[in-house]
Amino acid sequence: MTNTQAQSTGNEAAFGFVRSLAAELSAGRVELPSFPEVVIRVRRVLTDPNSTVDKVVRVVGSEPALAARLMRIANSASLNTSGKSITDLRTAINRMGYNMVRSASMTFAMAQIRDNARLASVKPYLDELWERCSLTAAFSYVVARTCTRINADEAMLTGMMHAIGKLYILTRVVDHPELFASVAALNEVIDDWHAEIGKAILENWDFADEMVQAVGNQNDLERSLPEVADLSDVVAVAILMASFREDTALLNAALEGLPAVARLRLDAARLESVMKDFAAEVAALRSALGA
Repeated sequence: MTNTQAQSTGNEAAFGFVRSLAAELSAGRVELPSFPEVVIRVRRVLTDPNSTVDKVVRVVGSEPALAARLMRIANSASLNTSGKSITDLRTAINRMGYNMVRSASMTFAMAQIRDNARLASVKPYLDELWERCSLTAAFSYVVARTCTRINADEAMLTGMMHAIGKLYILTRVVDHPELFASVAALNEVIDDWHAEIGKAILENWDFADEMVQAVGNQNDLERSLPEVADLSDVVAVAILMASFREDTALLNAALEGLPAVARLRLDAARLESVMKDFAAEVAALRSALGA
């Protein structure tokens, strides 16, 4: 078989793989290995309009490790400005708000997935993904709070969930190692499809429309609408901030001329201020999330 034929066969196999993922999502079969049952129950109780704080407390309290994570976030420097420690779960949940509870439960789930022995072959990808998601979540929170009137907790959750499509692909690809012997081929599939897959997952999980659209729009850096900054702008910019956080010059170059940056009024001076003034808060948020 020639190199061209092998490449063609690989492309066909990769397309078949993506098509099978699309069929799963269309059928509503969204399952991630080692995804804790408690996180599924948290998601359900938080989307139920009839749920009460008591119900949320009971569900979260059924998993001590998740409850401990929530307590840590509620007592983190970014939320506990008074310095007075919270010692009960109800108060912690009330302080955090439901969107941050969702973020905490998702980080808990991602930690469980990363430790799944079945996924050992893609663990480097999962570790990098976790690093990027936690950074994007923290930057989304800070950008939303400093540059918009968008709910910062919702932005944080969307930033945490922006790469759920990548996670979904990685948990499936371990069953098809022959398709992705090439790292470049795997990265191409992830880059081309993760946003749409992530959007479909959030739709399936009944996330808010704004969050669904933000995940779907994350690669559309040239969006000319809307006139006022929205959640999609916040997440798209936060992704770039997470990608180039160590090099301000590269970050400014990546952001230069983007409509989202103009809508956020995030010029070079303000960007530098946000990156510098809120570095400690970003670190605190990531630490609370478990990064």
